[in-house]
Amino acid sequence: MAESKLFLHNHPGSSYAQKVRLALREKGIPFDMEVPEGLGSGKPIPKLAESNPRLEVPALVDGDFKIFDSKVILAYLEEKYPEKPLLPKDPKARATARMIEEVCDTQYEAINWGILEITGAERATGVLAENMLSAAKKQVGIIHEWLIVRLGDKEYFNGDTFGYADIAVVPYVNRTFLYDMLDVDSPIGKWRARVMQRPSVKQTFEELETATNKMKDTFKDWFKPGTGLRREYRDHRLEWMIKSGGLDIVTQGLRDKNIRFSWPEGI
Repeated sequence: MAESKLFLHNHPGSSYAQKVRLALREKGIPFDMEVPEGLGSGKPIPKLAESNPRLEVPALVDGDFKIFDSKVILAYLEEKYPEKPLLPKDPKARATARMIEEVCDTQYEAINWGILEITGAERATGVLAENMLSAAKKQVGIIHEWLIVRLGDKEYFNGDTFGYADIAVVPYVNRTFLYDMLDVDSPIGKWRARVMQRPSVKQTFEELETATNKMKDTFKDWFKPGTGLRREYRDHRLEWMIKSGGLDIVTQGLRDKNIRFSWPEGI
């Protein structure tokens, strides 16, 4: 009996979902995908909840098996489809790839998310916005310096070939590029230029560009008070908002009921 085609609960703008699409495409695994209706609104999404009670993407459906979290999904794909491995063979290189992924999925993702909250959702304006964006730019620079050490004189973060570590980095660096916070002449900027030539990367970021163009003029109104929509503030994102000067944004959002925390929610 033929195996069922993989199905991905997806959003083109999610860096986590981009990682999974990149891995599927690099491995040559066919899949279908769909953006769950109401994603990110804080409202019930029964179909997505079957795969992920946190109502976040990506979530992967393989027949009757459902999993969520990009790290878990990538590990599953490596184990089920070993014919084209993405992780390097050397144990130290594999551990390095996973450490890079951890930093990018937490601290780096939170910075990019925070920038969108300011520039897209307009949670801050004036001097506060300027100060928070200045903090974000400084933080990005620190992470890039850390990444440059890991890249060293290699062509790719994964070593001689594009792989897992590169997939873990490129969604975040590309978003920084779109925010005009990437030094294109730096080792990270030159690395991005190289990997953008790969078909999997091109396709994934063309999807991002299409989605961004559709939402850029309306995103600022999605989470206005009274819409009933609530943006999720969780873990490293919440930490970034507070440490970068946005504590009042959080408390105002709670009063306006247009932010929320992760599943399961409190009172």
